[in-house]
Amino acid sequence: MPDRSRKRRHVDLNSLAASIVNDSTDEDKPTEPAGDGKDPAAVALGRRGGLKGGRARADKLTPEQRSEIARRAAASRWAKKAEPVEKRA
Repeated sequence: MPDRSRKRRHVDLNSLAASIVNDSTDEDKPTEPAGDGKDPAAVALGRRGGLKGGRARADKLTPEQRSEIARRAAASRWAKKAEPVEKRA
């Protein structure tokens, strides 16, 4: 018999009913498959491409191009201003 002092575990009635049935029939919970369902070879291939992308792009740019990109990024950051908060009357 469950202890009455414990906190409510289930808010959803369907999950509460399912837990009661599982507790009363002593069924084991379904096991989840090991892993996340992704192909390890594909994950490794994608990771390898992602690690070299930014460096490869930077290597192809001239110093002037990199400086211009950085200048535009800084101007964009400084252009963003916080919107004034309107006072309620």
